[in-house]
This record gives sequence, C-alpha cells and structure tokens, in this order.
Amino acid sequence: MTESTRKGRVGSINVERARWRGVALLVTFALGALSLEGRLLYLQLVNKKFLTEQANDRQIRVVQIPAHRGSLFDRYGEPLAVSTPMDSVTANPQELKDALDRLPELAAALGQDEDALARKVTSSLDREFLFLDRQLPPAKAEQVLRLGLPGVSTAREYKRYYPAGEVTGHVLGFTDVDDAGQEGLEAALNLRLKGENGSKRIQQDRLRRAIKDVELIKSMQPGRDLRLSIDLRLQYLAYRELLVAVNESHAKSGSVVILDPATGEVLAMVNQPSYNPNNRSEYVADHYRNRAVTDIFEPGSSFKPFVMSAALEGGKYNPHTIVDTNPGVLMIGNRRITSDHSNLGRVELTTVLAQSSNVGAARVALTMEPNDIWRVLSGFGIGRLTGSGLPGESPGILHDPKHWPTVTQATMAYGYGVSVTALQLARGYAAIAAGGVLRPVSLLAIDEPPPGERVVSAETAREMIGMLEAVVLPSGTGRRAAVHNYRIAGKTGTARKAAAGGYDEDNHGAIFAGIAPASRPRLVVVVTIEEPQGSAYYGGDVAAPVFANIVSGALRVLAVPPDALREPPLTLIAQTGAIP
Repeated sequence: MTESTRKGRVGSINVERARWRGVALLVTFALGALSLEGRLLYLQLVNKKFLTEQANDRQIRVVQIPAHRGSLFDRYGEPLAVSTPMDSVTANPQELKDALDRLPELAAALGQDEDALARKVTSSLDREFLFLDRQLPPAKAEQVLRLGLPGVSTAREYKRYYPAGEVTGHVLGFTDVDDAGQEGLEAALNLRLKGENGSKRIQQDRLRRAIKDVELIKSMQPGRDLRLSIDLRLQYLAYRELLVAVNESHAKSGSVVILDPATGEVLAMVNQPSYNPNNRSEYVADHYRNRAVTDIFEPGSSFKPFVMSAALEGGKYNPHTIVDTNPGVLMIGNRRITSDHSNLGRVELTTVLAQSSNVGAARVALTMEPNDIWRVLSGFGIGRLTGSGLPGESPGILHDPKHWPTVTQATMAYGYGVSVTALQLARGYAAIAAGGVLRPVSLLAIDEPPPGERVVSAETAREMIGMLEAVVLPSGTGRRAAVHNYRIAGKTGTARKAAAGGYDEDNHGAIFAGIAPASRPRLVVVVTIEEPQGSAYYGGDVAAPVFANIVSGALRVLAVPPDALREPPLTLIAQTGAIP
C-alpha cells in the first residue's frame, strides 16, 4: 500500500470518527434536553401542587387584619382613649432553631436578656408561633426584621393610650395587652369598642416583610367610636380639688361625682388614690378600683333629706312643722341618740335639717310607718344599682322594713344602718333636683332626657330644695359650701366608721352632697372624704369646701348665670358713684 493510499484511509477513518462523535454529542444533547423537558413537565404538571405549596410557604402568608378599637371622647369631642398602631415581633421556633447562634443579635435588637430569650425560644421548639416582644414602635420592629433571621416576622397590633392619664383613669379603666377591656368603661363597653378582625393573603420578601396584598379573605370591622357624658373640663377640676383635699387632710381616700340632674349624665367621676392607665406597673386593685361605685359607706346626716322627703310626702309635715328635740338626747331602749351640739328645743323641720339634729330626725322617723319610709328610700335608688354598667358596682344596703327594729328606724333617719355608694347618693340628690323624678345614670352622652320614675311630688322636691338651702346659710352646718352669687342647696354628713364591736370614735367619713344653682339645678355634686386625720373631720369642714371650689369653677366653666346677686353696700355706692 502506497503512502498516499495509507494516508487517505486514515483520513477517511478520522472523518468517520468525527461524524460519530458529532452524532453522539447530538444524541447526548437531545437526551439531556428531553430529560430537562420531562423534568419540567413533571414539575409543572405532576408535582405542581407540591411546589406551589412550598412557594406559598415561603412567600405567601395569611395574616390577620387587626380591628381598630373604637375611641372614647368626652361630650365635646376631646379624646379620652385612643388606639395607636404598634408592631409585635413573632417567631416560628421550628424555623428559628436553624439560627440559634444568632440569638445574641436578636436579643440586642429587642433589648432583652440573651439567656432569657434563649430559654424562651429553646423551650418552644415544638411550636410554630411565639411572641418575642409585644407592642413595639414600628421603627424598632423594622430593625429586628433587618437581621433577616429565619422565622422571625412582625404582626400589627394596637396599644391603648389615655391622653388625660390618671385624671380619667377610674372612669375609663384599661385594656389588656390584647386590647380587650378589663376595667371601667373599657370593660363595660367592650363589645361596642372592640370591632372584628379581618384577614388577607400577602406576598412577602425574604425578610418576611409584606410587599404585596394578594387576596382579601375577610374585611375588618372597626370598633365604634363613642361619645361619653364626661366633661373633661369638670373632670380636671374635680380631680384637682379632690387631690388637694385628700392630701391636706391626710385622708385614706376620697371620691367626687358630678351629675346633670336633668338627664342623669355623669359629668365627672374621680377618686383618690388614683393611677395612670398608661402605666401597667400601676395596675394595683386598691388604686384602680372605682370607689365611687364599688365602695359603700354609711352616709350619716347627708341621708336625712331622703327621710325628710318621705315625711313631707306623707302629708304630716311641712318645712315649718315644729319638732320637739328636748332635751337634746333620745333614749331607745339602751341606745342613746345624741350628737346634737346643743339642745335645740322646739324647732321647725327646716331647722332640724339646717342644724343637722339627729334627735329631731329620729323623732320624725319614728312617727312614720316603716313601709312608707322604705318605699321612698327605694324610690330614690337606695339599695338598687344605678344602671351605670360599671364593673363591680354595689347596690348598697337597704334592709327590708320587716326587719327594722325601732332603733334602726331611728338611726336610719341620720344615715346609720343603711349604706350607699357615692354615685347612689348623687343620684338620689339628682332626683330631688329634677323635681322628684329619678332617672337612670348614663356615662354615654345623650341628646334627650330619658323618662324617669317619680319618687316624690314636685311640691315635695321644691320644699326639700328650700330646706337644703337653709343648710348652706351662715347659720347652717354647710355654710362653707356656699358659692358667691349663687343659691346652693346641700347637706353635710359625718359618719363614724364601723369597727369590731361598734363604731370607731377616731375614724370618720366626711360627706357633702349638694345642688347648684338651687333656683334652676344644673349640677349635683357629691364629695366623700374617708378617714381624714386631725381635728377637722366634719363634713362641713372637710368636704363642704371641696364642693364649693368645684361648683364655683364648674358654674363658671358652664357659663351658668348667677341666681343670687347681692346688692353692693351703700357705702361702696356712695364712694364710687356706681354699682359694680
């Protein structure tokens, strides 16, 4: 074989080999392409559901749309309770367990102790949800998300805020960390305020931040905004005056209630000691308890107007009926009734009230039938709930007249053997101020006065207001409750506190309940000071000045015209030539 022939054959073989290599490569690529296409078809058609679920688990979430709790406003639109948006940091421990070495970073971002956070996470590895921190400012929650930790995300929540702080703490109450009402009006009105949460599907990025709304599953229904009967101006005024009085008298506690007698609306309600509902560390029962509705006390002489109203209603008495209080002491069995400062002798019924004669009041009560007294007292709301709806409200104590011994009938005339709350006492006086009509108490603003229950006649109520005005005259026990240029009607009360085996001579409750102005009542104010210390403990000395300060400011705020303008001294007119 020649060299040229040999080279030609080798070249032919090389060409053939190259052709087969090309074919082999083409076949390999074709098989690879078919394999990939088959895999794609498998994933897209056969395994589509599984892959979609895996993608959704990583990118699609169903999140709650938290309902915005309704706000509370005072009667003129001032905000009293509002909800502000906050973010809570959550985790899926089953995902976070792959990054336990980064827990120190997470603890630093949350401002928590590393060990405590590690214990919280590692003890919950079998769970899929865990709160790491609640109600953080959105900016701080965003810092936590930037760490990019697996399973860590945020949830929008709302935190309740009370702009007036402790001034409105007792009447409003507070909510728990889940924004559900726990005390006060927050609890009483919870169903109207709380709203209904919604839900939606969202798409999230690798940091579990929402980047797109995918589908609305259920619409959120926000809570209702409510307008309360509270006048924030009067609330501040009552709070300030009560705080000063309790501190100056070193008293154990105190309460003030202001009602509108025409409607039954509560315009102000404050207590001491108080608390700030914005500070959860102050949630101590002895401080957040609304004493004006939960605490009962024997009202002492502030209760006399109700028994006197029963006497007037019975027809046997009028304001000028003579009552014999001689000799200034009354014995019933072995019970000695006294505390009159002196023997008043034979005096008018009005003087019995103005001088707060226990003997006179007891003598009047003993001339009446127990059922007649009970019917009027019950009509004034004694022994019954006021209808405020506030949690823990007490109905007070008014025993069945069948169980009244003679001494109870006598002592009840001056406020012993019966117990009331400050709100009950205010409601009873409001019935007198409203012409003898008892109306339900309302903490929501109302446009029209609700129908009431007639307790006594309009004539009896008018006469009682006139008798109560005598209490505030310079000769009466309530002279320190007087307000310049206004006619004031009211009654003092001083009651010894019950103790084991009887009554404590050293601890008293000081009370003043009054109506202003007497000619056309706009306000009923009750002031109670529990256990004032020192020599001044009478209602006329401790509670009456608080009443005067509150009413003076309130009538000015409400622009109520004076009804008792006094003529200036003639010497002043002569000096100035004009009437000021």
